[in-house]
Amino acid sequence: MKPTNKRIKILLAIAAFFCIAGMVIILRSIFIFKREKAPEIELSAWIVDWQWEEGIEDLKKTGGGISHIQIFAAYLDDNGRIYFTDDALQVLQHIDDIRQGINSGSVGITLVNDRFDRDGSVIHKDPAIVAKLLATPESRRRHIEEILSIVDRYDLSGIEIDYENINNDDWSHVKDFYSELYKQLHRKGKFLRIVLEPDAPIKEQMYPKGPIYIMMAYNMYGTNSGPGPKADPPFILKLSGKFNQVPGDKYMAIATGGFDWSETGKVTSLTEKQAVELAKEHRVLPVRDKNSGSQYFNYVDGNNSAHTVWYGDEVTLSNWISAIRLAGYHNIALWRLGGLGDATLDLLQILRKYDNNFISQKAGRR
Repeated sequence: MKPTNKRIKILLAIAAFFCIAGMVIILRSIFIFKREKAPEIELSAWIVDWQWEEGIEDLKKTGGGISHIQIFAAYLDDNGRIYFTDDALQVLQHIDDIRQGINSGSVGITLVNDRFDRDGSVIHKDPAIVAKLLATPESRRRHIEEILSIVDRYDLSGIEIDYENINNDDWSHVKDFYSELYKQLHRKGKFLRIVLEPDAPIKEQMYPKGPIYIMMAYNMYGTNSGPGPKADPPFILKLSGKFNQVPGDKYMAIATGGFDWSETGKVTSLTEKQAVELAKEHRVLPVRDKNSGSQYFNYVDGNNSAHTVWYGDEVTLSNWISAIRLAGYHNIALWRLGGLGDATLDLLQILRKYDNNFISQKAGRR
């Protein structure tokens, strides 16, 4: 029995339907694959002047896992001139060594508003010196010229501005400074990175396009609080939502190490290695906090004072990085190298080669 024209049309229609349906399934699969394949992690880190030798040693052990280094080493004097400590001047002589330890050769310097006065005193995160430097077009021009001269003198890839504790009335001048400095650096083929505190004001059009922005996703607990982790996933996700309003390339910054809180009120910063050694010295076993992934323990010192220590290790960092990736970010900045454990260094070495599944597995370890 020969098929009728009507039956042939029905069969062709069915065939066309399955063909189209198959193409939709294939295209959807490709779209989902591309959508779910997260960008490769880009990892930058700071080396600080007061621990530069250990920082460079840690960098060498990352085996090229880090693509960019910021040297945290430039400050201000009481006249607003750029100031370098003796340690800072030493680390700046090792820029070539630092370049050899990263996969891109990109090295910048961080300028922070810690004020070093002639009497030897230091005022950390001084808002007054920022207000003075950025108050007028002329004062900003002089400050920018000095910054550019530092970039040229040390053949740096760019500059990072870490001005914190800024007065509310000074933000319009700060925005102008960022914009003017970026234009000057961009002409020279150099970058500008800007560090933002977690409580920095973020409003529409507040920050100019062009610079790279870094959000400090840490110090949820720290020197101005009681004991606790530097961060946890809800804290990171909340900051990332706020950070979405800032234009351009962005990094979420997480912190290594931890703090030791004494019942006397003293709070001491610790590297990961120092925290581990302290636990061994007092024969206590750290406990893993399930929410943040951080380690914590208690001990009593020789003066019979009680202490609480919280710190991060490779599991902690993996947990935080998973939260950052979940928020849609793939640029990670690490505060800081120096005093890291071997497992943490291993993580930094291989981090860029793996996707979220690997990070999630690391974060799930207890």
